[in-house]
Amino acid sequence: MKRRSGFRNNVVLAVGAHPDDVEFLMAGTLALLHKKGFRIFIATVCTGNMGSMTLRSQEIASIRFREAEKSARILDAPYICLGESDLHLVFDNKTRFKTVELVRRVDPDIVITHFPEDYMMDHQLTADLMWDACFNAPIPNYVTNQANPAKPTRRIPFLFYADAIGGRNRFGERVRVDFYVDIGSSIRVKERMLAQHKSQREWLRAQHGIDEYILQMRRWARERGSEAGRKYAEAFRQHRGHPFPQENVLASTLGPLCIIP
Repeated sequence: MKRRSGFRNNVVLAVGAHPDDVEFLMAGTLALLHKKGFRIFIATVCTGNMGSMTLRSQEIASIRFREAEKSARILDAPYICLGESDLHLVFDNKTRFKTVELVRRVDPDIVITHFPEDYMMDHQLTADLMWDACFNAPIPNYVTNQANPAKPTRRIPFLFYADAIGGRNRFGERVRVDFYVDIGSSIRVKERMLAQHKSQREWLRAQHGIDEYILQMRRWARERGSEAGRKYAEAFRQHRGHPFPQENVLASTLGPLCIIP
């Protein structure tokens, strides 16, 4: 694939707080971008080590790592975990160093992460960490104190926020979205990816009373699709604060599959 206007590497970095967050929120769009020739990287800040009612922390973290690797492989993507513990995540310099190093090593054109006002703190902190990392990655004097550090990026990447879970913020209010992506042609890829996270069906049933792991995803994609006039859709907002790039490159790349209300 030739490099597109505005892109250096044709690379997309998708970052969730926990394994399976990326699949729930943005995998349909990632599949479309992969089909267009973009290289996809999938990362999580946390290990998923709280995601079991029966297994110990290290056991479930190991299982979830393998599940995330299998899911990412469907898009020929590497899976990267930054190793933070679920529910212990904080916005501190140690974690900032890790997320800046992630952006520098991947050197993405596009970063997609959580909605900043999502229902739980791990999601909110991941959104803030990635905003901060995208801003800091090009700064030459920002030292990450990591082994074999990567070079600073040449510029700030385009930053997008995926939908809030259920389309609602921490107060239960509907969130505003900038645009939708029609994922009708990639919903089955999204489903295959989510299905790799087998350990989470039992966890969600026990913790949240949810027993329809994939069906729940499909219902929400259908609801967002109805808002966009399509069968299935994912929703996004773009970070346009200073000094981030302003063009909606997902819209220019995906063309008619991107619906702006």
